[in-house]
Amino acid sequence: MILHCGKYRFALDRPLIMGVVNVTPDSFSDGGHFLRAQAAVDHGRQLIDEGADLLDIGGESTRPGAAPVALDEERRRVLPVIEALAGAGVPLSVDTQKPELMREAVAAGAALINDVNGFGAPGALESVAGSDCAVCIMHRQGDPLTMQQSPQYADVVAEVDAWLRQRAAAAERAGITRERIVLDPGFGFGKTLEHNLALLRGLQIIAAAGHPVLAGLSRKSMIGALTGKPVGERMPGSVAAALLAVQRGAAILRVHDVAATRDALKVWRAVQGAYQVIR
Repeated sequence: MILHCGKYRFALDRPLIMGVVNVTPDSFSDGGHFLRAQAAVDHGRQLIDEGADLLDIGGESTRPGAAPVALDEERRRVLPVIEALAGAGVPLSVDTQKPELMREAVAAGAALINDVNGFGAPGALESVAGSDCAVCIMHRQGDPLTMQQSPQYADVVAEVDAWLRQRAAAAERAGITRERIVLDPGFGFGKTLEHNLALLRGLQIIAAAGHPVLAGLSRKSMIGALTGKPVGERMPGSVAAALLAVQRGAAILRVHDVAATRDALKVWRAVQGAYQVIR
């Protein structure tokens, strides 16, 4: 399996670490810490030094209850960060739902667009189809304002898997080649704790579609519910969840704690018989 992210190519013979850079005042984990562009850039460079293979830059919080951000404000937050980090040596992912910003982000140097709305906005797929950037299609039930009020599924794994396969097929019909498509089951996006656990147990089913699977479990409420820890103390639980995701087929881990995740993956790979040092 190969992943094409702009000029970057990944063989996916090991799990990739995607470091989170939130350029927001209200993200659930680190909102406001990196709202200034220079602080976000410095944080991104630190995550690269810690071993991040990709960076995911976001200017609109999508935590439960979050309100939408206007295009001009989201643009103001993320474009300077993309431009400053474009030459940092790793692919830049941009977390946005807006087709206009998708186009602008790619022009500024982004190599992957990560859309929590599954490229459902009119023109979203078309906005990136003509580029060489990758796309991450995420499943979400509802919108951030309401998605955690009463999520319901008859069979969460089967329904999420079917929806992701349909959206991947739509992306291919729009001209996005298979090697550019990543799937994300959307842990915590319109799912209860039980739904999230079922998705983690059944992640192999989603991976069987043949696309790289991204798992974003870092510091989320499910970790808090299981450990009883506040957001700032969820690193051990997040690392454990990341390893469980990798064991079940995840190819990319979206994390806040890059160094700890990198060390855990070194141990896991040694047990699997792969002794190469993860950079």
